[in-house]
Amino acid sequence: MEQIIKVEKIAQYNKLKGVDTQHPLISVFDNSKTKALPNNSRMHFGFYAIFLKAGKCGELKYGRNNYDYDDGTMVFVAPGQVIEVKNEEDYQPTGLALLFHPDLIKGTTLGKQMSQYSFFSYDSHEALHLSLKEQQIIRDLINKLEYELNQSIDKHSKSIITNNIELLLNYCVRFYDRQFITRENINTDILSKFENLLNEYFQSENTQNFGLPSVGYFADLLNLSSNYFGDLIKKETGKSAQDHIQLKLINLAKERIFDTEKSISQIAFELGFKYPQHFNRMFKKNTGYTPIEYRSLN
Repeated sequence: MEQIIKVEKIAQYNKLKGVDTQHPLISVFDNSKTKALPNNSRMHFGFYAIFLKAGKCGELKYGRNNYDYDDGTMVFVAPGQVIEVKNEEDYQPTGLALLFHPDLIKGTTLGKQMSQYSFFSYDSHEALHLSLKEQQIIRDLINKLEYELNQSIDKHSKSIITNNIELLLNYCVRFYDRQFITRENINTDILSKFENLLNEYFQSENTQNFGLPSVGYFADLLNLSSNYFGDLIKKETGKSAQDHIQLKLINLAKERIFDTEKSISQIAFELGFKYPQHFNRMFKKNTGYTPIEYRSLN
């Protein structure tokens, strides 16, 4: 049976890895100089963790798929996530690790902006794959953090540390944008499947049985995390996945409104709305007309 380990503090994780704790809220270390985590366990993280993998490594996994362990893979873990530890016999960790507690960034610019780094909620198979030049940028930034941790703490320490973490995360945003572009064929296939799934959903009785579909519903069908799916759609089309769902709804509503044998409430229900007033609001927001006003245009 898998052991469940709650690691709420940086020092707890450091102890498992055989790493000295230089600061209670942040840790930077070379994984090749550490112990492997307890095998066949599940770990509940209470802090942020970033791993730059080197070579074939299989220590951490989560989500519906295994990590792609190409050299130069970056993995992101957020507080509250549960990670599985599955090691091969005689496994030795590799790569670099950066851990930081949410308390470190409270009251800072980074703390206010953490929600924008949506890749912390991506699934395992949506990891970031870096070129050699990109790897060097990340290594340099992690080395700067390590250097700062080796200095005496003064009034500048916190701002320098958090600014460097923020810079590292902003580079990761750039590298993910590049990854979306270089995987254009895969992304186009996902867009096509999304469009087909949208059509299938609204052509079936799903709307009446289950209501309006969520972004997460389509992400699950495409075996993607909601955040990764949403970011991919936004970067490919300029519109959010939710915008695409609403656009499909509006186009269908425009067609059905001219069927005068049905009331506006019936049409709203057929489209998946529980309350007609919600449909009326959405329709006017997108068209400038209420459904009744739009019907009178015919």
